[in-house]
Amino acid sequence: MLSKELQEILACPQCKGELEYDKKNEKLICDKCRLKYKIKDDIPIMLIDEAEKF
Repeated sequence: MLSKELQEILACPQCKGELEYDKKNEKLICDKCRLKYKIKDDIPIMLIDEAEKF
């Protein structure tokens, strides 16, 4: 689970916008870019090439 402090400072690497934390699926979501970033072992994978489009 991501800490509240980390959630507050993380931004989408593509648009620099806010991210929504999906606890259930362990992903960070950017609605503007329509990308989902995976979280592995409590570490967000913030690579645009590895993001999942939705």
